[in-house]
Amino acid sequence: MNVDETDLPGFGVRKDFMTQSGRRLGVVTHRDGETELIVSAWDDPDTCQASIPLTGEEATTLGNLLGGQRIVMQLAEEHRDLPGISTRQFHIGAESPFRDQPMGKAQIRTRTSVSIVAIMREGEVLASPGPDVVLRAGDLIVAVGTQDGLDQAARILRNG
Repeated sequence: MNVDETDLPGFGVRKDFMTQSGRRLGVVTHRDGETELIVSAWDDPDTCQASIPLTGEEATTLGNLLGGQRIVMQLAEEHRDLPGISTRQFHIGAESPFRDQPMGKAQIRTRTSVSIVAIMREGEVLASPGPDVVLRAGDLIVAVGTQDGLDQAARILRNG
């Protein structure tokens, strides 16, 4: 995929690409650190059809959702021939009792037989996280297990 990067003097940087459906989708990172999601005309990247300002937390969450979905799709494909095994994403919200706690404190594997295979954080992937990794609000957990185990893990991460 070809990503075009354009300096916007005095303003910031625009990075965008052409989607398969023929739309130009991108992000403008302003000099002051603000982020903006943009949709431009396919034939004129300077014609903005939609602009959505994002806070830092919103940009991080969007990046995690998009990146996490790709990991989940890949893992689901790899587990396709294993009956009873599924892959799911869990969002660590500000209200989670395990926010700002080491992941091991939740005892997900011990209590549910579910394996946490990755954490998406601020657009980065923490693969095979250990029990000492501290969970943060906005983290997207990628886990593998049975449907029942994944349901239990979701309840644990949400309610303790």
